[in-house]
Amino acid sequence: MARTITEIKKSFTDRFLADENLVTRYGLDPDSTFEDQFSIVSFENILIDIFVFLFWTLEKLFDNHKSEVTGILKVLKPHTARWYRQKALDFQFGFDLYPDTDVFVNEGFSQEQIANSKIIKYSAVTEASTESRLIVKIATEDGNGELAPISAPQKESFDTYIDEIRDAGVKVTVINYLPDILRLNIKVYYNPLVLTSNGVSILTGKKPVEDALKAFMKELPFNGELILSALIDKLQQTEGVDIPHLVNAASSWIDSTGTTYGAFENIAVKKIPTSGYFKIENFTNIEYIAN
Repeated sequence: MARTITEIKKSFTDRFLADENLVTRYGLDPDSTFEDQFSIVSFENILIDIFVFLFWTLEKLFDNHKSEVTGILKVLKPHTARWYRQKALDFQFGFDLYPDTDVFVNEGFSQEQIANSKIIKYSAVTEASTESRLIVKIATEDGNGELAPISAPQKESFDTYIDEIRDAGVKVTVINYLPDILRLNIKVYYNPLVLTSNGVSILTGKKPVEDALKAFMKELPFNGELILSALIDKLQQTEGVDIPHLVNAASSWIDSTGTTYGAFENIAVKKIPTSGYFKIENFTNIEYIAN
């Protein structure tokens, strides 16, 4: 970005006063400013002002050139999956775009209104494995801070936005599903000095195993891979747990209609959620065994 005239002139005058030959020739005081020792109508000041203006003009021209080149590249360069993900997060519900751009019109709105309009809190973009198509997974947060799909009117607006900004010829499918349901069957061999037979901490009254599972799910990145061994590692570090044994893990997800959950399918080692995120079905399949 071009410097201001004041900034450029200061760089000139600082170098002028730092030159020992000039200081000696003019009999200058290095501890005083240039302005204190030269009048505004002096030859030296006028000459420096001329060069300052030339430098400022040149830097402005460079800025304009950079802006023009950047604009051309934005139009010509094919966009990446990362670009689509960021654009999904940039979506503003209820706001219009400037004509023929991917930029929202924010003039006249407060920062709070702008922030509240950005309803997409999570997004992931991948390429379909069977065809030339981008899969855009999105989610927002409900009143409890839990991941959730956006509403039907919001989804309609988001689809229009994506259709407006996508590259010509690029097919996009938006996944805005309820969470994949994760069913866990676990045997926990616990320390009776620390936990009760119901998995309750004797000291705190909380349920450390359930809390650890909830924390693990929150730590998973959106559209991140659930790795069962990592889940067991999390439980192994939990208060009062001696041996965590995962008997079975299975998941169910919304089908292509976007309305109905399919049958549960076992997870052998790892699984990426179809919706982008998991929700544990319940904790009734946790069996506590005194060790």
